[in-house]
Amino acid sequence: MKIAVASGKGGTGKTTVSVNLYNTIGKYFDENVRLVDCDVEEPNDAIFFHNPILNSKKEVHQLIPEIDVEVCTFCKKCVEWCEFNAITIIKNLEFAEINPDLCHSCGACSVACEFGAITEHPQPLGVISHFQTEYGKGLIEGRLEIGSAMQTMLIKEVKKEVAGENSSIIIFDAPPGTSCPVVETVSDADYIILVTEPTPFGLHDLKITVELLKDLQKPFGVIVNKSGLGSNDIYNYLEVNNIELLGNIPFSIEYAANYASGNILNNIPVKFETTYREIAEKLIIKSSL
Repeated sequence: MKIAVASGKGGTGKTTVSVNLYNTIGKYFDENVRLVDCDVEEPNDAIFFHNPILNSKKEVHQLIPEIDVEVCTFCKKCVEWCEFNAITIIKNLEFAEINPDLCHSCGACSVACEFGAITEHPQPLGVISHFQTEYGKGLIEGRLEIGSAMQTMLIKEVKKEVAGENSSIIIFDAPPGTSCPVVETVSDADYIILVTEPTPFGLHDLKITVELLKDLQKPFGVIVNKSGLGSNDIYNYLEVNNIELLGNIPFSIEYAANYASGNILNNIPVKFETTYREIAEKLIIKSSL
């Protein structure tokens, strides 16, 4: 079963939930569980594990085309074929250039060019790392090259690392928001956990994410983090819209301090551990259906 943990906004506790659920399932229920950090712009799942062992690391590249102006006829056929407006050609100036920040490495321009003026060259996209953790099968992390805007492309490569894997449960820690990287992360998930907080901003962004998942026709449930703060508006929304409440994680200054120091898996308060075990049991039941 593939489970994606997502949120409409940053700071709701999505990574906290991902790491704790992975650790809880691996510790108490099933060692055959995998965690995948798809928040490639700022992956930080690894910092919460006690001495994770780096098993492997590999660089990932994308192919960026270049135009040889000595060969180019400036016919602009490649411009017509490019759906991302990455190519600029000015015939009178004999100018031809491809913007690597807009290029999605689809290869259409190379196919379009009949004169062999376009060649593709590898450019760093990011790094994929495999970590061994105390419990579970381990963590796979994607880390985007600084300055790159191709989050979705790297997320696709990260997900290939677990394609065909026989893990009982794979947990994808998605990027925040509702943009393309999130859609790519949840696209083939069997179930999505939405993490929110009982604040006006939390409710606003939860509604947006719920609409996205309805459009994608994905089953989902909600975890309310920092419960006890704010109002009951978020619970009223869940009840009115018949959305499953998977659990509440109470607000705690002590727990927030542990998060800030990277110690959320050390000396977990009993009430938090109980909550995560109850949520994990629900996920185990869903994975067996």
